Amino acid sequence: MRLLLVEDHVPLADELLAGLTRQGYAVDWLADGRDAAVQGASEPYDLIILDLGLPGRPGLDVLREWRSQGIAVPVLILTARGSWAERIDGLKAGADDYLTKPFHPEELFLRIQALLRRAHGVANQAQLEAGGLSLDESRQCVLQDGREIDLTSAEFRLLRYFMLHPGQLLSKGHLAEHLYDGETERDSNVIEVHVNHLRRKLGREIIETRRGQGYRFAGNSGGVA
Repeated sequence: MRLLLVEDHVPLADELLAGLTRQGYAVDWLADGRDAAVQGASEPYDLIILDLGLPGRPGLDVLREWRSQGIAVPVLILTARGSWAERIDGLKAGADDYLTKPFHPEELFLRIQALLRRAHGVANQAQLEAGGLSLDESRQCVLQDGREIDLTSAEFRLLRYFMLHPGQLLSKGHLAEHLYDGETERDSNVIEVHVNHLRRKLGREIIETRRGQGYRFAGNSGGVA
């Protein structure tokens, strides 16, 4: 899942970037509201974390512009402003959630997880479940038929994306756009390698190939390791 972090306080941004990367997210960071308005409207983000007190343009103005353009990506607001009136203004502008500074990073991670699941119509429970699999996002491993199967970080990111989009046909290009940040070179052949690794661990039926189109996560009831 690819996130945009818009935060001008560098020490906090560094801390969040490190934590979100450990959580398996691809993160782009911006510190200016003008840059955020453009990039948030042009890149395929799964979620945006937006500070309100930004240089260039206020965060609320940026959010209102995104919503007026029909951009429906979930937006979680971070702000040092704690009044009820400002929270209401943020929600009216189109925010999906609100977190007041200071906060514990774990709370932010759980709110992001809940927003991403809600955006894809998935129940927010202890583990992400789809296709006969249970994905433990905190430990980055998967349960299948009572067996716990370890995943590499790349396998975890790919499997989580598939499980949030069950039954959808996803091209290599689409997957690369959502699994890598804007600074990483995107090689669609690497996606194929990780798909094959997941099939070896979980069973070939878990991911269907549509030649010339991409992949579809189907799940199975009894794959082989």
